Amino acid sequence: MKLMQKSLLSLCLLCALLVAACGNDANSSQNTQHTKAPANKQVLSTVFAVGAGIPDFNTVDPALAYNIADVNAVSAIFTGLLTLDYNLRIHGQLAQSWDRSSDGLTWTFHLKPNLKFSDGTPLTSHDIAYSIDRALLPATKSTTALYYMGYIKNSDKLSNGAIKTIIGDSLLTPDDNTIKIVSSKPVPFFLETLTYPCAFTVEKRLIDAYGAQWTDHLTEGGSTGPFKVKRYIHNQEMDLIPDSNYYGAKPQLKELVYPFYKNEDTTYKDYMTDRLDDATIPLSNYSQDKTRKDFWKKPYLSIDYLAMNFSKKPFDNLHIRQAFALAINKTLLADKIWKGSYIATNHIIPEGQYGYYPNLSGPAGVKGPAGDPALAKKLLQQGMQEAGYSSINQIPQIALTYSSSGKQAFRDEMTALQQMWQQVLGVSVKLDDIDGNTLSSNTSNGVSANPYQFYAGHWAADYPDPQDWITIQFGKDAADNSMGFGQNNGANAASERALQQQMVTADLMQDSNARLATYNKIEQEIVDDIGWISIVQETQYGLRKPCVQGVRVNALQLTPPDDWGNVYISTDLPCANVTVS
Repeated sequence: MKLMQKSLLSLCLLCALLVAACGNDANSSQNTQHTKAPANKQVLSTVFAVGAGIPDFNTVDPALAYNIADVNAVSAIFTGLLTLDYNLRIHGQLAQSWDRSSDGLTWTFHLKPNLKFSDGTPLTSHDIAYSIDRALLPATKSTTALYYMGYIKNSDKLSNGAIKTIIGDSLLTPDDNTIKIVSSKPVPFFLETLTYPCAFTVEKRLIDAYGAQWTDHLTEGGSTGPFKVKRYIHNQEMDLIPDSNYYGAKPQLKELVYPFYKNEDTTYKDYMTDRLDDATIPLSNYSQDKTRKDFWKKPYLSIDYLAMNFSKKPFDNLHIRQAFALAINKTLLADKIWKGSYIATNHIIPEGQYGYYPNLSGPAGVKGPAGDPALAKKLLQQGMQEAGYSSINQIPQIALTYSSSGKQAFRDEMTALQQMWQQVLGVSVKLDDIDGNTLSSNTSNGVSANPYQFYAGHWAADYPDPQDWITIQFGKDAADNSMGFGQNNGANAASERALQQQMVTADLMQDSNARLATYNKIEQEIVDDIGWISIVQETQYGLRKPCVQGVRVNALQLTPPDDWGNVYISTDLPCANVTVS
């Protein structure tokens, strides 16, 4: 397959970087002998990347999942044709093998034998076609399906209601064990797009019976992953048990429990009293806890950023945007607020993946992430003159909307930013801490649905390709382009739209070197235009009980489905005081 040659080159580079950076997960080594705990103790009560900082999942419908908590839960319950493994390589799930046509447009997937849903119903190629088609239907209201599966031929027509289905058109099922997917363009990352949850397989029977509420009835079946739902109590917890019909390695755990904690830092207290098997670490404890034996840390392809709404004043002016960006000392934030646990950055594409541009500069050519207060003041005055503001008092009131999810360090970061803008620019910024699900929903449907003037965001890679960071974030009509890059009436809108056309060109390039150079150029221009103000690149870290064995989390903060078969609870102490319910 032509795609795999280029992809494996970039992924091998990625894997080398990840291994060099931090090594293996804590508690994941199988070199040490551990005694497996009794069956009634095979319960993992976990909040890492799932329940910490949220009152509930937004959704567990694969077609609708988009934040890291939802995606983690969905990935334990459902699977699709493909996934990304621990090293972020393409791995067959429902698909046993696949091949590509000579023109690069048609992919043929051959399924594993005897596939079944969790209720025992046979799973065929027709179920896969139905699931992809359903995700793209306008009635499903997926914000992710079109731009992850938008390269499937006529997916745009299905999504906008011009046609009723693409089954029999670009989704072909010559027999129960074979599905052909026809793409509209020979993009080099097509397989990677099929690893996102919107391409996962769901059971039509359940959806026909319960409509939009079908995920509240997953105890009746519908799963295709290593686990199935035992109990889902909204705003309290979700309990999973092994799916006996799973086609891969069966979980050794008897239960996987996802409790919800609206206040993220509360998980630490419950961990210390053995109510949880893992926890996040409050930043006030990071310096001392990073030396604990139950501490773990590894790379994460994730960026925390601020975004300005280009359609709302005063951020329709480039120089005012640049002034706000350069008034920030990101190095100080990383060192003092995040205690060195995160890395200050100007980058959109994170370090450790294909597409990272080491020679990138900050806005207006500023080197390094420490900002430039003198230049920030000059740019603010220039922007005010262009916008017709004779004094700072004439600048519209500015509000920065964010969600701390109960995490004190994030509140401290927002306060530090507020102080920097006041001290450097003389501008007062109001802070508004809101529910995380609300913020995420309102900034995942394009600029027209975004009510915020200025907001804090977070993006983690869906797959290790620059398109996931550039086109999906800043492309024309992209759901996550809530800042309105290219879709505004500012003086730079035309150049932004031209850059969006370059994104489309880069997405199609087959020469990996030329493609990389094009994305690097695009990223630099977005940084100069303040498409985002990237603040820090996150790392993954936390505490995990020594009794938890075999857990492996990849650089996307996900445990690959087949890796759940290696996870078990040992007799090592301490351990969460939980038993099979």
